[in-house]
Amino acid sequence: MSNPADYRPKDIPTDPGVYRFYDAKDRVIYVGKAKNLKNRLNSYFGSNLAAKTYRMVHTAVRVDWTIVGSEIEALALEFTWIKSENPQFNIQFKDDKTYPYLAVSLSEEYPRLFVSRSKHIKGNRYFGPFTHTWALRGTVDVLQKIFPIRACSQPNFNRAVSTKRQCLLGDIGKCAAPCVGWISKEEHMDLAKKLVSYLDRNPTDIAESIQLDMERASENLEFELAAKLRDQLAALTATTELTEVSLNNNFSADLIAIHTELTHAAASLFSIRAGRIIASRAWIIDLADVLEEEDVVEAALAKIYIESKIPLEILIDRAANDTSALEQWLAQISGHAVRISVPQRGEKFEMMQTVKRNAHQALIQYLSKRANDSAVVGKALEEITEGLSLPTLPLRIECFDISNIQGKHMVASMVVFEDGQPKKSEYRRFAIDDESGFDDTRAMHHVITRRMKRYLAERDLDKTELAMAGGGRAKFAYPPQLIVVDGGAPQVKAAYKALTELGLEHIPLVGLAKRLEEVWIPNDPDPVIFARHSEGLYLLQRVRDEAHRFAINFHRSKRSAVMLESLLDEIPMLGEVRRRALLDRFGSVGAIRKATLAEIAAVPGIGEKTAATIELALGPAPEAAVDVGTGEILTR
Repeated sequence: MSNPADYRPKDIPTDPGVYRFYDAKDRVIYVGKAKNLKNRLNSYFGSNLAAKTYRMVHTAVRVDWTIVGSEIEALALEFTWIKSENPQFNIQFKDDKTYPYLAVSLSEEYPRLFVSRSKHIKGNRYFGPFTHTWALRGTVDVLQKIFPIRACSQPNFNRAVSTKRQCLLGDIGKCAAPCVGWISKEEHMDLAKKLVSYLDRNPTDIAESIQLDMERASENLEFELAAKLRDQLAALTATTELTEVSLNNNFSADLIAIHTELTHAAASLFSIRAGRIIASRAWIIDLADVLEEEDVVEAALAKIYIESKIPLEILIDRAANDTSALEQWLAQISGHAVRISVPQRGEKFEMMQTVKRNAHQALIQYLSKRANDSAVVGKALEEITEGLSLPTLPLRIECFDISNIQGKHMVASMVVFEDGQPKKSEYRRFAIDDESGFDDTRAMHHVITRRMKRYLAERDLDKTELAMAGGGRAKFAYPPQLIVVDGGAPQVKAAYKALTELGLEHIPLVGLAKRLEEVWIPNDPDPVIFARHSEGLYLLQRVRDEAHRFAINFHRSKRSAVMLESLLDEIPMLGEVRRRALLDRFGSVGAIRKATLAEIAAVPGIGEKTAATIELALGPAPEAAVDVGTGEILTR
């Protein structure tokens, strides 16, 4: 890592502008904007930096800047550079799908309707994206009945012109067949514009127009034309009903919601026009290296609208850092005023809750797919093996974490991952006697020692004896191919000492530090740094986070038990033996309060007199009590 003091710039201007940090290979790793470049850049070279900001400035080797005329110009330039440079420490969007769009080629002499997944071409109108291709195909089928513009490719169109024979779509009424002169070029263009108008605005106007044309044709005794218009009106009504969500016809806006977890987030977009959901899409956001100051909302708006059509109103589920600047930037590139707001009530708020649920679901699906993909897991194990120079693939990984509050109620957890998947049946929890003043390193030494002593004791057990006892191989007899501890060099040193004392120093051991996600190896002064998008690092993070979650849950239950014992301590006539008997029988104060006098008296060592004292001391259960052991809401 570099020393930021070596490249700290001097004579920084106080103008607004955009700055870029570069790494040793002269790649842009971060792009930012500032109202005052001097104040903003100096903040990166101070002390007490946040973890990811610290990592960024120590990865960089130089920084430059460009002065602009206003904050809006800075915002626009920042978005442009982020798009072109794809910096490591800026917010990155992942999209494992290429979503289809409905397109109308208005730039052609005879516009056509088609489905496209390719880059947008200037002159074409695009609508979407759509989540499901099959649904879009159905929509196209209905639209062709209402607005029968051509859908064929240019070579097919030219062939029909030369042969003077329309295609099957013309025969079945889904194309007006301008190729053979059934309608003129001008009439076909007008039909295409009506289709765009229908997709772009309220379909009520189109329906009214078709209704008037149908009535006029009927009055003129043009019954065949009237029948065609009647069928178009029925198809229009059907497609409107398919996309109707009981919203006000005047409701037209884009709704964007973001759901954030520890290492990833998901952004979901719903495009609503005239009360209809016309498109939806989701993106995954990798937060592994995102700086703490980064605005996810701002990045999402830039990602969505830097090339897409911008609506008059954008609704978001959380406020952006600078909404006013974003509105001005969007207005500049769209040519019309744009309003960004956070709905607080009504149908817009209710619809936003649906968008948020979709964002949450998108993130769940992404993480589940990634965790269960055998190819991804295999790649992750190979990257760990290569990055840590392991002798074999770590098919069994055990991770240990310590949890405490100011050194009290100390507990430890052990989680097991086999073939990259959690094996919860072999999770273990360790209660640690902290009266002697254990700290994290001593506790880690203690837990590793206990675990490995069990391994040494069980590995040589006679298999015949185990079989006769009704069991297979003892679970602790499986040696891990990799031990991971939650922490940095001190925790690794303590764990390695425990392994060495037991003659097991050959078992691979690493520590994963939360601050910069470095991987520490015993007796190595420098950590191993995995690539930002490494599947191996992601698997190690999953293992570490699961151990942390398991330890926290155990710690809470232990702390709740301590709180429960303290309540019972206040009741006279209850010694340690009686308190333990009550806890074993009922488990919580709420359960004791709900128990009858006879049930309390039936506990060994209690009796009727002591039971009456307990009942009086605890009192009746309140209307909305909480079980401190489980967090369950208890009612009378």
